[in-house]
Amino acid sequence: MAAALALVLVGGAPAVAEPVAPLATEASRYTMTAFTNSSESNMYVYRSSDAVNFELAKGPAYTPPTGLIRDPSVMRHTDGRYYLTYTTGWTGNTIGFARSDNLVDWTFLRTVTLPTANLTRTWAPEWFTDSDGSVHVVVSLSVDGGASFRPHELRALDPALSTWSTPVPLSGLGPNHIDTFVVKIGSTYHAMVKNETTKYIEYATAGSLTGPYTFRGTGNWAGWGSSLEGPALVRLDNGGWRLYFDAYTSGHYYYTDSHDGFGTWTPKADLPGGLSGFVRHLTVLREPAGSAPAPTVGAKVSLRSTNFPDRHVRHRDLLGHLDQVGASSPLATRQDATFTVRAGLANPSCYSFESINPTGRYLRHWDFRVRLDANDGTAVFRGDATFCARPGLTGTGASFESFNLPGRYLRHQDYAIRVDPYQSSGTTKADATFVLAAPLA
Repeated sequence: MAAALALVLVGGAPAVAEPVAPLATEASRYTMTAFTNSSESNMYVYRSSDAVNFELAKGPAYTPPTGLIRDPSVMRHTDGRYYLTYTTGWTGNTIGFARSDNLVDWTFLRTVTLPTANLTRTWAPEWFTDSDGSVHVVVSLSVDGGASFRPHELRALDPALSTWSTPVPLSGLGPNHIDTFVVKIGSTYHAMVKNETTKYIEYATAGSLTGPYTFRGTGNWAGWGSSLEGPALVRLDNGGWRLYFDAYTSGHYYYTDSHDGFGTWTPKADLPGGLSGFVRHLTVLREPAGSAPAPTVGAKVSLRSTNFPDRHVRHRDLLGHLDQVGASSPLATRQDATFTVRAGLANPSCYSFESINPTGRYLRHWDFRVRLDANDGTAVFRGDATFCARPGLTGTGASFESFNLPGRYLRHQDYAIRVDPYQSSGTTKADATFVLAAPLA
């Protein structure tokens, strides 16, 4: 539930006020994507349960063909997959796109050229999904070789996000405004944007995504100071909003919270865990904690261990093993670690994993050991070969509970794949948590 909006004073610091009491909490998970001070060619992925204390999920997680990935922005699309848009170069007229099934393994999707005349710089694309389901990118454009940027909006013209509208300027924001991040509360669009002249993060609202926007906070309106960029907002479980921004000249990355609709803000604080000054121009995706990526029926996947990330589930001598398998492994080995996702043989709400070499054989448990057996058509086999996806027991990835032995999960023990009872120990939970990775073959 969004908090009610409050008037923000223009041109001055807000009145000192205690934030509105937070709402009751609900569990969410937060995923951060960022490039880093160590490399503008690699994206890192972090996860958190509170949107403050982030742990590395994978880094580097993605290196694009262009060799530059500034300003990565992530969203989850209606097809259940995650999509990334990012700056492809210091100059040029393109933005990049990548896709992932699990937020940590990314595949280059395409580069899109924007049909804007004399476009010389295309920076800081940010996803925005409107309440009608339409998907947009808000991006900063500079034309004719000038350094003055202006925010523009482009809209996806197809569900595959392959064709896009001509960019439209956001009326009221510009020129010389950059790094625009938009959220919608009720019927009002709220934009946080960097004034490239004063280096302050400013705040504006509009009744339409493309404007006209009216500035509600300019100068040092929130007391954060100058030399800031890359604002990014995320809604919190308690109903408030958290804003992140990059103090790029002093080597800090800050966050601050508002619980009264952007009227007052808590004092800015450094991101903990050594991330302040290391991550750059991040965005944070919020999802329900129970929304772990689920397999897509008919898709080919490989199951990668979360605590042994160089190992995947494979069949060997008709038994399930957790072996080291990668892109350089022999084709037959990679095929052993690739499965076609089928609707559960015993319950179509769950899943079965069919081998691609040979087809017709499925992962199933027998005396608690996971084997690769041919489907004999019996009810026992169908139950043994059906597993129900659960949120990852460690808070990331996915875990798979046996359909006919409830409480037992697919796990590895001494690199053997078994179905064993749930245990609360961290090691056991990690052994039973997997990433739905791209197929190895």
